[in-house]
Parts: sequence; C-alpha cells; structure tokens
Amino acid sequence: MYVDSHCHLDFADFDEDRGQVIDECHKVGVSDFIVPGTQYNRWSQQASLKVRFPMLSMAYGIHPYFLAQECLSSVESLGEFCEINGAIAVGEIGLDIWPTSLPLERQLAFLRPQISTASSLKLPIILHARRSYDFLYKELKCHRFSYGGVVHGFSGSLVQAKRFIDLGFVLGIGGNITYTRASKSIKVVKELMDEDFVLETDSPDMPVFGFQGERNTPLKIPLIAQSIAEIRQQPLECIAKNTSLNVSRVFPKFVRGLKVEC
Repeated sequence: MYVDSHCHLDFADFDEDRGQVIDECHKVGVSDFIVPGTQYNRWSQQASLKVRFPMLSMAYGIHPYFLAQECLSSVESLGEFCEINGAIAVGEIGLDIWPTSLPLERQLAFLRPQISTASSLKLPIILHARRSYDFLYKELKCHRFSYGGVVHGFSGSLVQAKRFIDLGFVLGIGGNITYTRASKSIKVVKELMDEDFVLETDSPDMPVFGFQGERNTPLKIPLIAQSIAEIRQQPLECIAKNTSLNVSRVFPKFVRGLKVEC
C-alpha cells in the first residue's frame, strides 16, 4: 500500500469526482493521502472533507503563493485550529523565491510564526521550498526546530538534502523524478537512504512524464514509485513499504484511514 504524502484533494479540481478518484486510488494500492493547507479560508473545508473521507489526513498552514490576500492575524488562530481539528502537521508553509513572488520580508513574516506554532504543538512541518533551501534551513536552525517534517517537491543538491535530513526531515519525491532531464534529482535519489524520502504527487499539479497537460491525481503514485525503484535498483515492494513507514515515522499523528488488501 502507498501513501500520497502531499496532494491537494481539497482543491476545486476534484469537486466533481473526488470520491471516484479516491476509490480508483484504492484499487491500485494508494490507500491514504495527506492534504496540506494553503489558505486560511480553506481550512474549514479541509476539516469537513476529513469527516467525509477518513483516509485524508490534514495539515493546516498558509502557503507563500497566497499571502497577498492573507492577514497576519489569521496565523494567530492556526494553533487552536490544528488542535481542534486533529492536524498531523503544519503546512504547507515556506518560502518562494521567484520573480513574481512576494517580497521575502512578507513571506518571512508569515513563515516565522507558523514555525513557532508547529514547535509549540510539537508538530512536523510540510515545507514549500522554491529556490529557497538555504534560506529555509537557516530559519529552521534559528528557530531550533526539532520536530522534522517533509521538504515538499525536493529538487536541491545532495548537500542540501543531507542538511534537512540531519534536522529530522525527509524529502518529498514526486513526478519530477519521472523525467530523464531531472538529472540532479535522479542523482540525489540514488544516494538517499531508505528512510530519507516519501512519495507525493502534489495533485492536481506536477504531472508525471507522459501525462503533461492533464490533471494530476494520486493515481500516479505507483508510476513515481516505479521510477524510483528503477533508479535505486530496488524492488517496487520495498519502495512502497519504506515510504509508508517513513510517513508514519515523520508524522506521529498519522493514522491510516482505511485498510486496503493488496
């Protein structure tokens, strides 16, 4: 059985067929899903979905993409919301360094209190890191953050990978690894220990090779796992088992919502 450690099944892209997608995933062995939060005004919808679909585990946070319409006061309610609604992590939070991104100062103003909230709740973090690995590592070190988490969509160097791993994080490996042009990521994945990574799709985004232009779904997790198995020259069953164990270790509050017979 597989776990998709990062998918946005709460997005409107899945409103018409969310239940059907989940049912189809179960048939191919994808049994559980971690859904990170992105915006304050979507947290309640996530919590409602968790009631309807117990195989969805929720994290709550404010994504750096959406800060233009967010208020810092929203972060003040993050801790209480996580406690009341059984969050397994704080996220998706982080930094996005891109020409169209908001100024770094504003991003840090939201990131820092969210890291502090995760620390106070003893929850792991789901990190968004776009061209910002060194900045984020520095912030985590400054906060003395010690509860680990996942670096989502990791595409950095092996040196950067090991820094996060030393802080208790694992790397989220997704559709990028299925492209032969992703030579740096392929090199990193070859060198990782079995306990250093988890599987993710970032659905509905980050399509796997051969499905560009289509909506991505957690149904593609087995394809990502197959690519990793080939890169690492390991049996597919080992990738499934190890990545599922890694999810349970990194997210102590993660509980499988549905047992699926393979």
